[in-house]
Amino acid sequence: MVTVRVPATIANLGPAFDTVGVAVTVYNTVHLTLAASAHVQVQGYGQGSVPEDSSNLVYRAAAEVTTRAGRTSAFALRCHNDIPPGRGLGSSAAAVVGGAVAANEVLGRPLNQEDLLDLTWQMEGHADNAAPALLGGVVLADVSDGAVRWTRIVPTWDVALVVAVPEFCVATDRARAALPLRVPLTDAVTNISHTAWLVTAMLTGRPDLLTTAMDDRLHQPYRRSLVPGMEEVFAAARAAGAYGAALCGSGPSVLAVVPAAKADRVGQSMVATFAGHGHAASYIRVNIDEHGATLIP
Repeated sequence: MVTVRVPATIANLGPAFDTVGVAVTVYNTVHLTLAASAHVQVQGYGQGSVPEDSSNLVYRAAAEVTTRAGRTSAFALRCHNDIPPGRGLGSSAAAVVGGAVAANEVLGRPLNQEDLLDLTWQMEGHADNAAPALLGGVVLADVSDGAVRWTRIVPTWDVALVVAVPEFCVATDRARAALPLRVPLTDAVTNISHTAWLVTAMLTGRPDLLTTAMDDRLHQPYRRSLVPGMEEVFAAARAAGAYGAALCGSGPSVLAVVPAAKADRVGQSMVATFAGHGHAASYIRVNIDEHGATLIP
């Protein structure tokens, strides 16, 4: 039996659309062993609603490892999911990474880290989710030439991360379909500038730069209708003391980067603002997970 713990991830970090993601301290856990035939059990989020057979995403990732390794194997696996699906927190990436890492370990590690990253981002579709789930920390990922290139950083800033999680879901494919094929040049230039400010803020410990850096023009404006109250939640977070706020992935959850002493006030303000737009929500305080997918003894 192999047990792997995989962190949630927040992709599209601020202005860094499809480029920067961060692993955070909410986890899914996969228990996997070799078996005579496929067997899947799901606990936590997804119990009773996701497949418990070989079509399960965790199982499919495990099976892809066997294919790439030139093996023929079946698995029994049990998944315990604490990452809520459809909220922009990388539940699909956690599923793929968990299945792949666990199967690779059971099979004697036929794939190296780069092989696993290639498998997981190709299967999940978003390198800025798959890479931090596998590697931990903040990961800058580039797939512009069809292969993933990455670098990993651990920010030096002294901040708290607060995530407001509303009760409704946004499907990733629906959020992607809302985006235009072309954007104004000024918006593209703004996001390039803000992404540079974001990375600078992380590397130099300057969270004050986030007031500018977290502003996005490439995807959030076009997804406003999918997340009722989005702009107002951003504004409420800033008014309560956050340095900046942005969608988690394609939403609907909202991340605020805040001084630690103001974390609860910011979280409560975001929850209240979602409620004012007709949607219950809760908030969680998270840290950056620096380890990524981890084997648990």
